[in-house]
Amino acid sequence: MHTAIIMDGNGRWAFDRLLPRLAGHRQGAEAVRRVVEAAPQCGISDLTLFAFSSDNWRRPAEETSGLMELFADFLAVETARCIENGVKLSVIGRRDRLPPALLAAIAEAERATGACRRLHLRIAVDYSSRDSIRRATSRRHGSVGTGVPDVDLLIRTGGERRLSDFLLWESAYAELVFLEVPWPEFTARHLEAAMEEYRNRHRRFGTVPAGYCGISA
Repeated sequence: MHTAIIMDGNGRWAFDRLLPRLAGHRQGAEAVRRVVEAAPQCGISDLTLFAFSSDNWRRPAEETSGLMELFADFLAVETARCIENGVKLSVIGRRDRLPPALLAAIAEAERATGACRRLHLRIAVDYSSRDSIRRATSRRHGSVGTGVPDVDLLIRTGGERRLSDFLLWESAYAELVFLEVPWPEFTARHLEAAMEEYRNRHRRFGTVPAGYCGISA
């Protein structure tokens, strides 16, 4: 099962506590650790986290540079834990605009965790779904496949109710769950509740359930 999460609300969490925005992002990194640990127990084999969109470069330079450093530090610290817990780590998105230190950390994390099979964790950095689709369709054979499996459940924290250019192609039949809780406060309990809601939904993919004789659009 592939679950994707738009990790929203870090900045507002910090603002409400009179803290700098980067403090919210650091606290959000703790939520990432909690969710990665809980995901396999919830039946999740693929987990994709939206960490930094291509549009986020419009934010102040102090925040974006701080985020790049935070990503690199997170990968350096978490790679050993990923290996221990069987987590394969991949980064999706553009890499031509990322700083060298982060590129080196990505390359090492992907190399070191490449053989892990318990959970495939993808982190979207400098990611735009529109850009990904555009690049895929411009290739020689025009294939739209992006290498990311179809999303079964998409969760967005922080109270907003939009996809924000995240996995648009892969989320064609995703079940959507929007939560008010900001990402730094997201716990395994929230993930389990979203999974329970997912399991209670009827996924028909455009078909009619067996034995159903009614008329429906």
